[in-house]
Amino acid sequence: MEAGRLGCMTTPAQGNRVPDGALIGADNGCFGDGYPGDDQWFAWLAATVDRYRPGRFLFAVAPDVPFDAAGTLAKSPPWLTRIRTLGVPAAFAAQNGCDTLGVPWDDLDVLFLGGGPVDGPGSPEWKTGPAARRLALEALGRGKAVHMGRVNSHRRLAYARWIGCATADGTYLAFGPDRNLPKLLGWLDAVDRQDGLFGVAL
Repeated sequence: MEAGRLGCMTTPAQGNRVPDGALIGADNGCFGDGYPGDDQWFAWLAATVDRYRPGRFLFAVAPDVPFDAAGTLAKSPPWLTRIRTLGVPAAFAAQNGCDTLGVPWDDLDVLFLGGGPVDGPGSPEWKTGPAARRLALEALGRGKAVHMGRVNSHRRLAYARWIGCATADGTYLAFGPDRNLPKLLGWLDAVDRQDGLFGVAL
């Protein structure tokens, strides 16, 4: 992280110190059990930005409703504006169905590809399907950055980069970091070679 090869994703429940110089993605903790509530989340975000300074933040993700496009579209937009008041790029977590219900393009800086299985457990994930790819392409055309969540394999990292994602996150390093860090750095090197050979699909 200090060398700039990896960034640091942080959440309200995480409690880890961000390494010196690392770029930061501030997730909200809505996926799982780490969301403390709207007001507490924003107080945490404001304190975290004050501690590390706005220029180190790649984005902060507005509160969302995982796997619920309509719920996310009702909940997120007011928080996107408040994130921007902190001097941090605001990320909107796109869910299954956002391609038909809409995306608040004017209020976001980063499209965060979230979502879940298309038709329930075991089915293909929305974020790797055609609807999410179309949204990614539209985001890039509008001058927005794209991030993909829950990327835990070389194949998915390569796909995320191929559709134009500038960043991705996952939990791969949380399980056997000494063994998995060299593998992850190898994935990054391979994706860099992919960009050099073929360019990035935009």
